[in-house]
Amino acid sequence: MVNSSPAVAAHAEGEEIEVLETTDVLPAAPEDQWKSLFDKHDPENSGCISTEHFRDLLKAYGSELDPHKLEVLIALADGNADGKICYQDFVNLVSNKRSNSFRRAILQGSRQLRNSALREEVGLGLSQRLVRHVAYETLPREVDRKWYFDSYNYCPPPWLMLAITIAEVIVFMYYGLQLNCWVLQVSSPYFLKSPLPYHPQLRVQAWRYLSYIFMHAGIEHLGLNMAMQLLVGVPLEMVHGALRIGLVYVCGILAGSLAVSVADMTAPVVGSSGGVYALVSAHLANIVMNWSGMKCQFKLLRMAMALVCMSVEFGRAVWLRFYPPAFPPSPNPSFVAHLGGVAVGLTLGIVVLQNYEQRLQEQSLFWIFFSVYSLFILCGIFWNIFAYSLLDVKLPPPP
Repeated sequence: MVNSSPAVAAHAEGEEIEVLETTDVLPAAPEDQWKSLFDKHDPENSGCISTEHFRDLLKAYGSELDPHKLEVLIALADGNADGKICYQDFVNLVSNKRSNSFRRAILQGSRQLRNSALREEVGLGLSQRLVRHVAYETLPREVDRKWYFDSYNYCPPPWLMLAITIAEVIVFMYYGLQLNCWVLQVSSPYFLKSPLPYHPQLRVQAWRYLSYIFMHAGIEHLGLNMAMQLLVGVPLEMVHGALRIGLVYVCGILAGSLAVSVADMTAPVVGSSGGVYALVSAHLANIVMNWSGMKCQFKLLRMAMALVCMSVEFGRAVWLRFYPPAFPPSPNPSFVAHLGGVAVGLTLGIVVLQNYEQRLQEQSLFWIFFSVYSLFILCGIFWNIFAYSLLDVKLPPPP
């Protein structure tokens, strides 16, 4: 049975009230419904309508939208200087597509929101409270947090960080049983014989520049990396997605191994510290740069604890590098990969985390940092091909 009751849209500035018959303009699909409503006020087929008409449509039909999205759309209408709202901008906003219109609405909405904060909402289930907690942990603007809260549905789940962590634990347990050693596995003569760690004598095996993350020097190494990876990486993946966080993580890993091959040419590399430090340093820098907007609890204390954990792990790596090796002349693993990860986090990582609301390909700063990173990778490749022979570096024997 078709509902034929009229919906009333009041025009601004005293215009006459227009009666829109539901049977004419409300097809089954929501997008078609809104397209019909836009077309009703767009006789020239320009794709845009006035902000006044758009505001009237929101008043009449906004109850069909998520309340937090409705807030952002109203803020977009109130703050649009050109007096026009395009249908495509509306679709992008409602469908959560990162776009310039999304970014404009976020920036305007953050100044114009009038309703209560997300933290004050009650009656939420466990999963909703988790999403709200993640929003306050990672996003600096209230309108970002509300938009994320409405949009996130655990599909897909944060699988990437979990899968990498599980793989690291499995590999560590396998070699722990094989070597019969759990603390300082690197002291075993068979540790570097694995096909996974980066070794300068085996740098022609290109997969080692990435696969070294699955090997760890010992349970103390794995434990610290795993804690930071899960506590920081999983929430970031829930907000920014596996593709963006995976980009930062992999760039940190590759930068770490290449940095070792340039700055510590005789040392092997193990551990996921390059990727972990890229994520953690980007997250901490994002908090500092948006200090007043970040509403996570005890942020100063927790930031201090994160820096302590990073310092302890880095100090452990420096100590191990200069500790007399168990089987000279083969040196212990390098610590330089940590610095490569930090460099990626403070450049490419910050751009990714600061632009939750916009496509990365629309950010000129992203392309600048990505170009610099690509140039570093290219230089690192040429360095590995030519520098070792030109500098006559004396490498340790292969494992």
